[in-house]
Amino acid sequence: MKSIITISFFVLISMVSKAQTLEVYLQEAELNSPVIQAMELRHTIASEKVNEVNTLPNTTIGAGYFVSEPETRTGAQRARFSVSQMLPWFGTITARQNYAGSMADAEYTELVIAKRKLALSVAQSYYTLFGIQATQKVLDENIALLKTYEKLALTSVEVGKASAVDVLKLQIRQNELQQKKQVLEQRYMAEQAVFNNLLNRDESIFVEVVDDMQVPAEDVLFDKEDLSLNPELLKYDQLFESVVQSEVLNQKENAPSFGVGLDYIPVTERPDMVFSDNGKDILMPMVTLSIPIFNNKFKSVSKQNELKQKEIEFQKEERLNILENAYAKAVSQRNEARISFETQEQNLKQAKDAEEILIKNYETGTINFNDVLDIQELQLKFQTNQIQSVQLYYMQSAIINYLINK
Repeated sequence: MKSIITISFFVLISMVSKAQTLEVYLQEAELNSPVIQAMELRHTIASEKVNEVNTLPNTTIGAGYFVSEPETRTGAQRARFSVSQMLPWFGTITARQNYAGSMADAEYTELVIAKRKLALSVAQSYYTLFGIQATQKVLDENIALLKTYEKLALTSVEVGKASAVDVLKLQIRQNELQQKKQVLEQRYMAEQAVFNNLLNRDESIFVEVVDDMQVPAEDVLFDKEDLSLNPELLKYDQLFESVVQSEVLNQKENAPSFGVGLDYIPVTERPDMVFSDNGKDILMPMVTLSIPIFNNKFKSVSKQNELKQKEIEFQKEERLNILENAYAKAVSQRNEARISFETQEQNLKQAKDAEEILIKNYETGTINFNDVLDIQELQLKFQTNQIQSVQLYYMQSAIINYLINK
């Protein structure tokens, strides 16, 4: 069971340059998360219950004094002292321990699920930050490119080959890109706060994100059959086992319980008589047996356990369907991201070719700055779409990785 605690997001990390930063963030998030810490305590408490049930019922000790001492042949009885201990049926304590252990295993599985969900959230927030940062970088490059075109336009205006309107259009376009950059800065700050909250640290701490990410040449291969090993499904196996152990315990508690005890009665000697047992104290061992003859509780519990098992089976089947749907959707969107990435790659190459043609035209003395703006806008569109494709690819890969336990 403990092997499933390993988070496979490190498979994705190997795809990304300098991705050890994400690995560090994942470790920090797991270490600092109050949710994880609380669930670890819940698991520890559940494990401690195994020791709690490893005990016998309280020992009963009694004492009584005869206000009016009863006279017997051997003398007057003065008091009565007793001690008794009830004992459960053979194997009952072991059954209790097994049941408590199965509940602890279920809590452990919940802990594993929480860790995996936390890692998924951290990874997806990280990829969102990358997307925003990469888009900001592209905007900076395009702003710099427009400034270059603006200088060309000013030179063309001086020699009468361009209009001042062309210069203004280039400046307006720069203003629009500056606006987009400022909006992205606000989004980055908001997402950085989300990321830092996942790590349970101050929202203003700077988050180091990789400079470049590319869609890998080949996808990491996953076996859909491993979906059955997802902790969200294993949880139901643990719950089913806890019901099985609950029924074993129920059968043990339905068995008779017995007890052993001892009564001691001190006796006063009779002064007027002499015989061998005069004043002899009474010592009486006892055995008791408790039989649940008129108790329908155990039959009801057995019926409830049977129904719980069927309920858990249906719940597991439903959850499997949900996970299979999520897996199919994630694989489809990851494939779409790859197709989009490759298309944008081709479009960018063609846009670069068009840009080179415009530059050559400028060298020959003819340039249409409307064409310049069109090509620049297309380039920016292709670049941002490509970044979104990379971001989508890794976010869907993270979901696949969460669903398929490796």
